[in-house]
Amino acid sequence: MLHSGENLEVNFTIEKDWQLRLNSGGFFTFGFKSAVMNRLLLCLFLLFNTSSFSQSSDSLIIRKLFEESLVNGSTYHWLGEICSKIGPRVSGSPQAEMAVNYLKKELDQLSLDSVYLQDVMVPHWVRGKKEAAYFIDGKEQKNVNICALGGSIATPKGGLKASVIEVHNFDELKALGKEKVQGKIVFMNHPMKLEFINTFEAYGEAAGFRWATAMRAGALGAVGVVVRSMTLSMDDYPHTGAMGYSDTIPKIPACAISTMGAESLSKALKQNKDLQFYFQQSSEILPDTLSHNVIGEIRGSEFPNEIIVVGGHVDAWDLGQGAHDDGAGVVESMEVLRLFKRLNIHPKRTIRFVGFMNEENGGKGGDVYAKQAKLRGEKTIAAIESDEGGFTPRGFSFNGDSLQAEFVKKNKSLLMPYGLSKWEKGYGGSDINHLEDQGTLLIGFIPDSQRYFEVHHAATDTFDKVSRRELEMSAASIASLVYMLSEYGVK
Repeated sequence: MLHSGENLEVNFTIEKDWQLRLNSGGFFTFGFKSAVMNRLLLCLFLLFNTSSFSQSSDSLIIRKLFEESLVNGSTYHWLGEICSKIGPRVSGSPQAEMAVNYLKKELDQLSLDSVYLQDVMVPHWVRGKKEAAYFIDGKEQKNVNICALGGSIATPKGGLKASVIEVHNFDELKALGKEKVQGKIVFMNHPMKLEFINTFEAYGEAAGFRWATAMRAGALGAVGVVVRSMTLSMDDYPHTGAMGYSDTIPKIPACAISTMGAESLSKALKQNKDLQFYFQQSSEILPDTLSHNVIGEIRGSEFPNEIIVVGGHVDAWDLGQGAHDDGAGVVESMEVLRLFKRLNIHPKRTIRFVGFMNEENGGKGGDVYAKQAKLRGEKTIAAIESDEGGFTPRGFSFNGDSLQAEFVKKNKSLLMPYGLSKWEKGYGGSDINHLEDQGTLLIGFIPDSQRYFEVHHAATDTFDKVSRRELEMSAASIASLVYMLSEYGVK
């Protein structure tokens, strides 16, 4: 088989001795002198040549997708508008609905086959005024930077002040017991582990402490929780994120402290175990409110009932602008549709963009989308989620059966020349994961992970941290995989 992009003209003649002669300089000699063998050889050659031509044609289309994205791409403009004119987009907020309306308007301008909104009831949490925190070290008051964890209740109006006790994991917390924890503020000082090469593995190992410490500490009588920020950086920016409560356990306020603040507090506790910690936050949980998923699609020309979903989540935490998390993923996915329309590519299968609402603190958008798809009897053959930032593209992770895995083996060679070297079994994404029981091949887009947790859920997640070139390369990478899926399906 000819390699992608190779331009080798091949002609043949059938000689009297039934040799198949190639103009590239070689020939094959066969001992059978029959018309049957002649036809067989001809069929084999045509099959070989057709397959090679097909691969070469696919390679040219993929190249055009990259060129169009890099030269005329819309991703950077769209992201700039979302970040600068809308900004933070917590589920249930007016800004979240502004983003919904903006995305629909831009999709309408692409002349797609359909664009619509899907109703989603979402949690509505409000941070309130800026938080404050300090601890008393001897006679000195040391201010530290904190932020309320997403979903946390407020402290009392005047704030909360109590002795603080440091732990590094749940085993240490459990060992202390109710006698030592009751009436205290629990400081969960569990750093993300530096030794992980894939920073998402480090995050996965640590994030459970952000989610569950308030429940575990509340069950032991604690009055508040301070959690070390989920970042590999040593800086003074607190990183928010979702935390959980149980209806059977007293709810206590929970905040994240910056990594520099965590180090300072830990050092002070080694000198004075009885020091007092104070924090104040006015966060509030409001009733659920109506929001929307944003959907646009290009109908397939041959298999319209086979659907390929591509998307990211519209909502974002409120400390920064939600540029990498997940404005980048949303505009990359939208760009897939624009590229197909701009290059006049008619997909054989339906391509559907979904801007999911409420990934950060509930996953309601993904849940509603999957349930509605199931009710309609839709056949979603594959779903791709971009939710790991707008950094240099590295590849894809796949969660599917063994037959779907064959698609990966067959097609990765076309995309590896663009730096997409990671083709691995793994996680698809929290929004598309709701489709897992529908036989869907779940695909996660993998950018470079090393810088992501510098900005994740922090005030530093702003538009200026995004490289235009990396964003455009990522969009083209996703579009190329979508093209192969639309042409050949998944099996």
